[in-house]
Amino acid sequence: MGRVFAVDAAAATSASALNGAVDWWKDVNASPMWQDRVFHALAVLYGLVSVVALVQLIRIECRVPEYGWTTQKVFHFLNFVVNGVRSIVFVLRRNMQLIQPEILQHVILDMPGLAFFTTYALLVLFWAEIYYQARAMSTDGLRPTFYWINGVVYAIQISLWLVLWWKPVRVMVILSKMFFAGVSLFAAFGFLLYGGRLFLMLQRFPVESKGRRKKLQEVGYVTTICFTCFLIRCVMMCLNAFDKAADLDVLSHPILNFFYYLMVEIVPSAMVLFILRKLPPKRGITQYHPIH
Repeated sequence: MGRVFAVDAAAATSASALNGAVDWWKDVNASPMWQDRVFHALAVLYGLVSVVALVQLIRIECRVPEYGWTTQKVFHFLNFVVNGVRSIVFVLRRNMQLIQPEILQHVILDMPGLAFFTTYALLVLFWAEIYYQARAMSTDGLRPTFYWINGVVYAIQISLWLVLWWKPVRVMVILSKMFFAGVSLFAAFGFLLYGGRLFLMLQRFPVESKGRRKKLQEVGYVTTICFTCFLIRCVMMCLNAFDKAADLDVLSHPILNFFYYLMVEIVPSAMVLFILRKLPPKRGITQYHPIH
C-alpha cells in the first residue's frame, strides 16, 4: 500500500511540474512586457547581423573596388538589407498588428523571408557556376535560370497575396504558407545538390592542392547550415499553416518566434558570414562574377 501511495505522490508531483511549465509558457506568451522584450531582442540580433554584413561589404569594396558588383558583394548587400528590414519590423512589431488591411501585415512579415531565399539562392548560383566552370561546362543558362526561378516565386507569392486580399479566407492563408514551405524545401535541396556536388569535386583534388582543405570545410559547413535552416523553415511553415499553436504571425507567441527566427535566419546568417569572412585577393578576377 505504501508503494502505491509513493507512486501516486510521484505522479502528482510530475503532473504539478508539467502544469507549472505550461502555466509559465502561457504567462510569458500573454505578457506584453515579455512580448516586447523578445521582439526587441530579435531586433537587436538582426541589427547586429546586418551591421556585420555591411562592414564586410565595405571591406570587400575597399579591397576590390574595380570589379563592380560581384556575386560576393551582392550577397553581403542582400544580407545587410534583409536583416536590417527584419530588425525594423521587430522593433515595430506591436504596431504591425494594427495595420489595415490585414494583407499588408502578411506582406511586411513575409517579404523579408522571400528576400532571404533570394540571398541564399545567389550563393547556390555562385557554387553552381564554380562547379560548371571546373567541369568545363557552359554556365550561360545559370543566371537566366536564377532570375526566372526568383521571378516565378515572387509572381506566385504576389498573386496569392492579391487573392487573399480579395477573399481573405483561411484556405488562402494555408496555401500561401504552404507555398512558402515549398520554396524553402526547394532551396534546401538546391544547397544539397550544388553544395554536395562542389564538396565531392573538391574531395577529388590532390591532397597537396593549396587551400583544398579550407575550401572543403567552407563548402561543407555552409551546405550543412543552409540545408538545415531551410528544412527547419519548411517544417515550421507546414505546422504554422495547420496548427494555431504554431502561428508565427501573432504577438502572443513570442517564445516560438524567438527560437524560430533564431534557428532559421539569425544563427545561420551569422555563421555563414563568419565562415565566408575571407576577403578576396587584390588581384585576379577569375572567381568573381559581376551581376549585370
